[in-house]
Amino acid sequence: MHQHPWQRSSYCGQGESCLHVAASNSTVSLTESGDPTGAILQTTPAAWAALVRAVKENRAHG
Repeated sequence: MHQHPWQRSSYCGQGESCLHVAASNSTVSLTESGDPTGAILQTTPAAWAALVRAVKENRAHG
């Protein structure tokens, strides 16, 4: 399983608070810039897509 390099979110909070994402065919990994090697959340591409879709829908209705 080859994971792509970390990519910084296009939307970041104040300062250096940012979400970083790396993906392979079977896993999406997330971490934050304050401790990039600390807590790493891993999920499936389908679950990640569902989360992104839900956030986008919520923003459209909010």
